[in-house]
This record gives sequence, structure tokens and C-alpha cells, in this order.
Amino acid sequence: MNDYLALELMRQRTAERREEARKAGLVRSLRLARRRRAADDALLARPVPDFIDGTFRPADDAARPLGAERANAAR
Repeated sequence: MNDYLALELMRQRTAERREEARKAGLVRSLRLARRRRAADDALLARPVPDFIDGTFRPADDAARPLGAERANAAR
């Protein structure tokens, strides 16, 4: 085989492998981003208790800000 032909084939195959590796890296980074986003969404979807014992405020209290009763008590 001609030396120049062999060099050209190696160059083309190297370029193809680098392109495949770049695409694989993009896919890998997309998967990681999707996992991170799913983990962040899972944290946001989980309700956070209002009190230490794990209970929640009643619905009528949730409409008022927490500082409202303190402001009224100070007056």
C-alpha cells in the first residue's frame, strides 16, 4: 500500500474516532445534567415540614406570613 494512502486512511479513522468520542462526551454530559435536574426536581417536589416534629401548619395559617402574628402582638 502506498505510504500516503496509508497515512490518509489513518488520518480519516483518527478523525472519525475523535468525532465519536466527542459525541459520546456530549451524551455523557447530557445524561449527567438530566440526572442532576431530576434530583433537584425531586427535592423541590418533596414537601418540607413546618415544625421540628414533622408536622405542617394548618392551611388557614399558611395563608398568613409567619411574621404577621409577631407584628400584631408588638402593637
